[in-house]
Amino acid sequence: MRKCYISFAFILFTGVALAQNVKPCKPCEELKNLQLPDVTILAAEANVGNTTVSTRKPFCRVLGRISKEINFEILLPDESNGRFLMSGGGGFVGSIQNQFRSKVEEGFTTAGTDTGHKGGGDAKWAFNNMERQLNFGRLAIHRTAVVSKAIMQYYYCGAPFKSYFAGCSRGGGQAMVEAQYYPEDFDGIVAGAPAFAWPAISAKFLQHSQYNYPDPKKLRPVITNDNLKLLQAEVLKQCDQLDGVADNILDNPGKCKFDFSKLAVCADNKPGSTCFTKEQLEAIKSVYNPLVLNGKQIYPGFPFGAEAEEDSWDTWITGSSPSMKNRPSQQYMFGTNIFKYLIFNDSTFDYTKYDFKNFDVETEYASSYLDATSTDYSEFKKRNGKIIFFHGWNDPALSANATVEHYDGILKSDKDAQSFARLFLLPGVLHCGGGLGCDKVDWIGLIIDWVEKSKAPDQVVATKVGGGKVVTKAILPYRKKQE
Repeated sequence: MRKCYISFAFILFTGVALAQNVKPCKPCEELKNLQLPDVTILAAEANVGNTTVSTRKPFCRVLGRISKEINFEILLPDESNGRFLMSGGGGFVGSIQNQFRSKVEEGFTTAGTDTGHKGGGDAKWAFNNMERQLNFGRLAIHRTAVVSKAIMQYYYCGAPFKSYFAGCSRGGGQAMVEAQYYPEDFDGIVAGAPAFAWPAISAKFLQHSQYNYPDPKKLRPVITNDNLKLLQAEVLKQCDQLDGVADNILDNPGKCKFDFSKLAVCADNKPGSTCFTKEQLEAIKSVYNPLVLNGKQIYPGFPFGAEAEEDSWDTWITGSSPSMKNRPSQQYMFGTNIFKYLIFNDSTFDYTKYDFKNFDVETEYASSYLDATSTDYSEFKKRNGKIIFFHGWNDPALSANATVEHYDGILKSDKDAQSFARLFLLPGVLHCGGGLGCDKVDWIGLIIDWVEKSKAPDQVVATKVGGGKVVTKAILPYRKKQE
């Protein structure tokens, strides 16, 4: 069988770029024999749509493995627009997540990876395994991008016209890793609700869990759904009309100066459906307050709003949603798993006994491969790269305040930062979408227009579909110290 070889020198230094409308110059099946350094092509098959891709337009599907465990998928349309589009993954990933598969219909070559391990329900896969840790934190997206573009170049006889990456949550953090550490990989990047400071995030989650789950044997939440309903009602009473509209959405939660004394305290500290115990109030306040250690803020507090919405605090913070089926909150799951398997490599770690005293030293290694906290995007800017950040104000998983503070740092580092980086904050939107606010935005179209047409996103139009109607909202980019 004839083998096809391609060197990384050719991959990296060829000057041939694809036109925007091209067809393959090789048959799909020939990709099975393509030889790339440290890459195994597992399958290459022509498709005309299947259960995972909703399209009638033909494409070539390639499955492969980089090194020992980084599995990836790349879809190459028969009618290509010359663009490479890669998606990020969510949570601990653990499966190939090519979230833009349907974009092959529009001519995009799309790709995704499992980031080098199987199983994303917890982080046990990372236990004492440095290779998996590094693949997950830093390398898998980069290596998959390089390999995918090499395959694309061989298949179409030319390099991608432009390359894009978009992701939310963990995928948003991956987007920031790419912009900060591998600025040559992508021309345009979208980072949504990004998880970019993992030990800091997990420390905040642990703080919430210590207040909300004080007994590790019972794991019964201190904060109840009745608490959440009372809390949100009072938040809206005090702050909903600060933006001039009573719509159950806070356009800028930072303006809400909430008075906790308006919340009814239970007599004799006995729990009730119309009041709060001292323990419940302390647990609630811990969410809004930043985590500060030795006079230094580790992670900011969460904004006010949407406390009682479905799939908000009840899923992420309190674990009181019926859908959780007596499982602790998502923050408990992520926080304890990160500390056990990505920070300490200690499966016996007890979150209730952790005092954070040596947090900086103890998390230094994990931060070195998980974090994307640098506010220096100068190399990405030099390549004329563009990046859009977005975050829902009502995100119960990752505080929008963290993204705001990071973006403020970018503006401080570069007075001209808005020439390549914009941040959009979506009122009433939960984690990566959902909630009462307008949560649908064509981020891919916006980043393409910025990269290819120099059309900067001076505003975005977000939509919400429900109840047989479509609501739209124009959202301006965030500016430092905006009111």
